[in-house]
Amino acid sequence: MNCNTCKMCESADKRLESFVASKAGEFETAFQRTIDQKVKCGFGLQGVCCRLCSNGPCRVTPKSPRGICGADADTIVARNFLRAVSAGAACYLHVVENTALNVKHVGENNGVIKSEKALNILGEELGIFDDDPHKRCVKIADAILKDLYKPRYEKMELVEKLAYHMRVDKWKELGIMPGGAKSEVFDGCVKSSTNLSSDPVDMLMHCLSLGICTGLYGLTLTNLLNDIVLGDPVIRMAPVGFRVIDEDYINIMVTGHQHSTFASFQEKIKLPEVVEVAKSVGAKGFRLVGCTCVGQDLQLRGEHYKEIFAGHAGNNYTSEAVLATGAVDMVVSEFNCTIPGLEPIADKLQVKMICLDDVAKKKNAELIQLDRDKFDEIDHRLINEAVEAYKARRGNVTIDIPKDHGYDESLTGVSEKNLKEFLGGNWKPLIDLIADGTIKGVVGVVGCSNMTAGGHDVHTVELVKELIKKDILVLSAGCSTGGLENVGLMSPGAEELAGENLKAVCKKLNIPPVLNFGPCLAIGRIEIVVSELAAALNVDIPQLPVALSAPQWLEEQALADGAFGLALGLPLHLALPPFITGGPLVTQVLTEGLKGITGGSVIVDPDPESAANTLESEILDRRKGLGLK
Repeated sequence: MNCNTCKMCESADKRLESFVASKAGEFETAFQRTIDQKVKCGFGLQGVCCRLCSNGPCRVTPKSPRGICGADADTIVARNFLRAVSAGAACYLHVVENTALNVKHVGENNGVIKSEKALNILGEELGIFDDDPHKRCVKIADAILKDLYKPRYEKMELVEKLAYHMRVDKWKELGIMPGGAKSEVFDGCVKSSTNLSSDPVDMLMHCLSLGICTGLYGLTLTNLLNDIVLGDPVIRMAPVGFRVIDEDYINIMVTGHQHSTFASFQEKIKLPEVVEVAKSVGAKGFRLVGCTCVGQDLQLRGEHYKEIFAGHAGNNYTSEAVLATGAVDMVVSEFNCTIPGLEPIADKLQVKMICLDDVAKKKNAELIQLDRDKFDEIDHRLINEAVEAYKARRGNVTIDIPKDHGYDESLTGVSEKNLKEFLGGNWKPLIDLIADGTIKGVVGVVGCSNMTAGGHDVHTVELVKELIKKDILVLSAGCSTGGLENVGLMSPGAEELAGENLKAVCKKLNIPPVLNFGPCLAIGRIEIVVSELAAALNVDIPQLPVALSAPQWLEEQALADGAFGLALGLPLHLALPPFITGGPLVTQVLTEGLKGITGGSVIVDPDPESAANTLESEILDRRKGLGLK
């Protein structure tokens, strides 16, 4: 039942909301803190507060239109925005760098290659060949790392091999083809420093270069590398929500984005002798509980890990409640979204916190420095820590799992490869459905969950319901997916919420109207789908009846994702504006000016119904441009 006496924000997931409310006397979560933080700084919201030098912080107003140095609102806003996009791109580049190093380690040590098919496809796409698959792993990893480490004045070589050729031509025309990705981030920080660039348009163009780095390397290549070492995604039905947690096992919640970092650990906990260790302390074995995007990635590949993957419990702001069940014995973090709110709950419930990458170091976590030559040692240490945590805490904590949360069946495991295979090996069936108007178009609803766009997952869920009612197919990737699947939009019966045409398609193909591509990294997979659709029609991406929405974007990484979408030339809806509205020129460029530059634009609309109408209008305009009714 719902608790109406607690001061907490709303969730689209009502069972989660009632569970969090029932724990309010024991644990504080983001649901309570959202209310305490509801008063926001107006200068910060508009992006017109500058604290880059000791003259500040300067706050630009109509009466004081320039900071002490002379910077106006647009300069300040653009600097702040470029810094945020640079940081977001850096996060994703950190992930692809580590993933490439992990693939290289597999190659150099004759490690397990889960998918030679994925290796061969990527090798052919990049023009990298070797009859020895392990040597091919090394060559592919080296090519990616070489690009990442180039200076900014040397263009990355793989961009032209990965990106759609019409977009590459446009990027060259605009002068936004990126140099070495890490150097692009570096100069983004330099350019946005005190008394350097004051040109907001130049800084916005730099954001587009960073978006290309993010999308093609941090997103697309990370996925394709993960396919090699973790196995290709497989379309299947799987349970979701808190019901996946089984208290009879030693439960390890994983948070982050760097799935390949603990690939060998996953293999170890399946071994019979390791399962026996768990049984010796009273458990049935080990289970990984999916949470945040690494949980989505595990779910995507769950067919390969049935013995040890419990299922996906929820997204970033569900993670505190997952710990509050008392059934999790250890948290292994290796990146965001590992929120600080986990720490006091873990301390109270004696949950062991371990971090595998110091960029995600939590204050109460034990850091295990990643040494790829010591994976075996690290794996056994993690196993021992989990066993000891289980022994120390079970019997001392109350376990309360809402087993009625979530769904027994939710479609997952969709990728750009298997979706095409599902359609018969080409995109013609989808193109035909779009051409005849059965499906009006496609919207990628991607990115994070936040607590302020109507509440936890509220805008995301309501927007998707409005879109599918309009016969618009939704592809989802990111924490948004965790919210959508936990309310049943990827489960049998969801087709009943769709328009009559889309409903008929869903029933015929036995699919939901929202397709689960997995983690936020899988935005790169959706980009491949879009590029291949454009290639099949021989048109540029902005001409397609396709749009993006990151309704509840949260982090700087989401801004880098958004910059990629804008570089692709797609309309991008946000329920909350980025912190740019104090700069009229910056706002005009992003919402209108880009239409004549890349073809993309930012649409800000906090109302789901109105936003769905706008996205539909964008799709109809593109249909008209293609000569479709």
